[in-house]
Amino acid sequence: MSDKGLKSDKIVSRRTLLGASAVAGGALLTAPALAQEKTTIEWKMVTSWPKNLPGPGVTAQRIVDQVARMSAGRFRIRLYTAGELVPALGVFDAVSAGTAQMGHTASFFWQGKIPASVFFTAIPFGLLPHEHITWIERGGGQALWDELYEPFGVKPVMAGNTGVQMGGWYKKDINGLDDLTGLKIRMPGLGGEVMRRLGATPVGLPPAELFQALQSGVLDATEFLGPWSDRAMGFHKVAKNYYSPGFHEPNGTGEALFNKVALDGLPDELRAIVLEACRAENGRALAESDWENAGSLKLLQDEDGVTIKPYPDDVLQALRTTSVAVLLEFAEKDALSKRIYESNVAARQRLAPWSDVAMRRFMSARDGNT
Repeated sequence: MSDKGLKSDKIVSRRTLLGASAVAGGALLTAPALAQEKTTIEWKMVTSWPKNLPGPGVTAQRIVDQVARMSAGRFRIRLYTAGELVPALGVFDAVSAGTAQMGHTASFFWQGKIPASVFFTAIPFGLLPHEHITWIERGGGQALWDELYEPFGVKPVMAGNTGVQMGGWYKKDINGLDDLTGLKIRMPGLGGEVMRRLGATPVGLPPAELFQALQSGVLDATEFLGPWSDRAMGFHKVAKNYYSPGFHEPNGTGEALFNKVALDGLPDELRAIVLEACRAENGRALAESDWENAGSLKLLQDEDGVTIKPYPDDVLQALRTTSVAVLLEFAEKDALSKRIYESNVAARQRLAPWSDVAMRRFMSARDGNT
């Protein structure tokens, strides 16, 4: 669907989005002076994730459950996993058009439609999870994100975080830059462009297709998330080389999308509930991912025969240098992209010295490396 089509499709009446989904709850409020009929709001949420996928799939379901619980059943959201109502990469269009009132996904999936969207998941050698959340909440990131999606009638918010990512699964060793030449790799976002410039061939595939593609040879390598989600996907069964660091995704923000007509049409208390359920999930999911990734990393090594390998120094240096060039070129695409880039860089420049003093030095001291 073209951007023009998206802009016209977003003009959906409040009656279309909400009237059909508000049904009588059948319960009356008992009060001495007044009995007031309550209604139940029913929404659809479409996601980019396989059913109950550890990490983002669990997060999406937990948001739905929390909204129902916090609203005492007044607000119910039916979750549709990837392919059940719309394709995994069709979530943005579905929410924009009003096919679903809400989506759960990752912003870098829209790079082809909205190039600057990648900044709101992760960029190569960019912000760590706590730094990214700080940029969105305190550094002006949310206002820029809103501005970016506004032409499509979509309101984005953070909704979960899978933490620092791994570099990916490779069938063959990466011993130097020459080993990237012709490598068919799934790596979305700007990391894929960095890999392309170093000779690899990025292949765009939705999450549910990755295992089969790696097994069949459509892919020579794939990244996804971290050990918890990756082990559940089964990548270790066909590739034993697990590389780090995840230079392309130092952060893993999940994205909740709202059709703006539907969101604005909610009663104030229900709008607050769904937004706060998403916000609370950022800390909850990050803690869960860090805990489960640590456990799954050990299982991959101890039980699954996986070897954790660092990218060679010359590869990391080339990835870093190329990333700088890609980001500088990106900033020149249009005025809004440039403002997003500059805001993100300013956040990093402000936060990095504090992260260095407060965390890097502490971790070195804790590990006895002082």
